[in-house]
Amino acid sequence: KQQTMKITPDCIHTSDKLKQLSISKITVYDQECFQGKRMEFTASCQNIMECGFDNIRSLKVECGVWVGYEHSSFCGQQFVLERGEYPRWEAWSGSNAYHVERLMSFRPICSANHKESKMTVFERENFIGRQWEICDDYPSLQAMGWCNNEIGSMKILNGAWVCYQYPGYRGYQYIMECDHHGGEYKHWREWGSHAQTFQVQSIRRIQQ
Repeated sequence: KQQTMKITPDCIHTSDKLKQLSISKITVYDQECFQGKRMEFTASCQNIMECGFDNIRSLKVECGVWVGYEHSSFCGQQFVLERGEYPRWEAWSGSNAYHVERLMSFRPICSANHKESKMTVFERENFIGRQWEICDDYPSLQAMGWCNNEIGSMKILNGAWVCYQYPGYRGYQYIMECDHHGGEYKHWREWGSHAQTFQVQSIRRIQQ
């Protein structure tokens, strides 16, 4: 029998902006195919175990766009969660090329603005070297003329983006937002706790 749970204060990350309450909504389940215990959120959850879940095995994004994390405290691999249904872990990490069944924390992405998204990528860290302004989706940066399979640093001028390790939107995901780090990512170490390399070969705008 499916159980519905209410959000407890411990599940909500206190730094969330009030505007998130009206524009973001996600429902998570502890079993695949939307079975078992479920819980609705309109704000961040830093550790789903504090809400009585051992893991998230399916979810529905009903409003807004979110980023899920492999581990608690917004650490580990990142998964962009746009509006829709995700009956199993493969639905959010199937193109990742890595087997990751855990999703333990998540938060809304407030800066997504698909039509006005803009970013600048740089060949080397600290915004040095060749640069390229991007306003569109690129399944292969090299095919569009970028010099190699790496990006040294980037500035997010508007919106939110997801960068992928491999062409075709595959491999590790790195969520880049104009309202995080002041929109400036000087080195791959700022891309996320799972980042280990400068390698980025495809980029797309996040749909709000």
